[in-house]
Amino acid sequence: MIIDKDSLFAGLPPEWPDDLLPDIRSAVERSAAKIVVLDDDPTGTQTVHGISVLTGWDVDSLITVLSEPESIVYILTNSRSLSLDQAQELNRELVRNLVTASRSTARKFSIISRSDSTLRGHFPGEVESILEALDQDVDGILIIPFFEEGGRFTAGDIHYVEEEGGLVPAGETEYARDASFGYHSSNLRHWVCEKYQQRVNIEDVASISLELVRRGGPLAVERALLALQERRLCVVNAASYRDIEVIVTGLLRAEDQGKRFIFRTAASFVRVRGGIQPRGLLRPDDLGVVPGACGGLIIAGSYIQKSTLQIEALQALDSVRSLEVSVPVLLEATRRSAEIHRVALEASRLLISGRDVCVYTSRQVVSGTDARESLQISAAISQALVEIVRSIEIPPAWIIAKGGITASDIATQALQVKIARVMGQIAPGVSVWRTAKDSRWPEMVYIVFPGNVGGPQAIAQVVASLHQVG
Repeated sequence: MIIDKDSLFAGLPPEWPDDLLPDIRSAVERSAAKIVVLDDDPTGTQTVHGISVLTGWDVDSLITVLSEPESIVYILTNSRSLSLDQAQELNRELVRNLVTASRSTARKFSIISRSDSTLRGHFPGEVESILEALDQDVDGILIIPFFEEGGRFTAGDIHYVEEEGGLVPAGETEYARDASFGYHSSNLRHWVCEKYQQRVNIEDVASISLELVRRGGPLAVERALLALQERRLCVVNAASYRDIEVIVTGLLRAEDQGKRFIFRTAASFVRVRGGIQPRGLLRPDDLGVVPGACGGLIIAGSYIQKSTLQIEALQALDSVRSLEVSVPVLLEATRRSAEIHRVALEASRLLISGRDVCVYTSRQVVSGTDARESLQISAAISQALVEIVRSIEIPPAWIIAKGGITASDIATQALQVKIARVMGQIAPGVSVWRTAKDSRWPEMVYIVFPGNVGGPQAIAQVVASLHQVG
């Protein structure tokens, strides 16, 4: 069912009239607390700029980032690629280390569990493991999947995904049929009950409506949050950044009165909670890409239909040569190494000749018999892409990684990134990182392209723009 976006939005109350971001930014600057974003794949940096991303969480690294004046830091966990048990243990370890680092530095912190705006990921498992490791009272668990840049809106408790010029209830999209994280409900309150496998009832899940946000403003949100207690689950409706500003303002006021919350959100909430001023899209000249002998490298592991259409459009560019990696062959132990060697050798040859190269996995989806086996297959495919990039010896002019798990594994394993700087976005929802000097390819422009973002021409347009430097 496709709903007309203009008609739906026309029926909503008008947005709150006041710009609240300056006051939020001032409050964040006054606060001594560090906002720590645990990102289950690297695409969560898609709304921020001028911040650091860590790929490890040992105590010493956390002490370092807590000692720095910046108010926000991302920690890339890539937990969406893991089994539930592995993801929970990772979160417990990370939060325990964070508590230790906090005591060492006397720096308080607030945790945001950032995940997919189309509702995929380990929920509620990750939040439960965070709470276990924190071992402290929390009044509410706030669920806020709004993500404007990707066309994800929540109204009347229904979460919508923008597709083909209209809004589709999330439970009717291909994301809801995900082999590892599938679901049925579009109503967020029902979705929470579904994910808790009926361990909670619908009346246990509170809701902050758009009517409350837009008619009552920060004071009404504050009162609603003050009423939460004993880890009450609460879904939050939002259809614009101004809605998020109202929510964050009410939230900060409630926290000032002693209330404590854990957040499971998409990327848009993070920017506002951190008081980060929006900036325009990066221009090619902002990236510092120096045209040279080598071409650029695109690695595409995402298998959803949106990604497939983008790959097809990319292949129409004269500058691009495509190399398909056969997934069935990768999953055969006797043929896997030869396939990796074949693709890496040809990619190297083309890059050296000055061609851009798109290495992409074959488009037929191969799923396991259950969610765990499907994750294992995804991990094996991603690992093969890592091995291909590792085998390329000469650094390309730039790298685009398509898909969250792919982007994380290429960054941490193939490029050995321990810390990167988020420069901004080159397209809506598409982040650009600059790798640190201690990475395999220092100061590389690394473009994190989510699987579920952009129209059919999105990657092709970014690649074309990268040839307009200077």
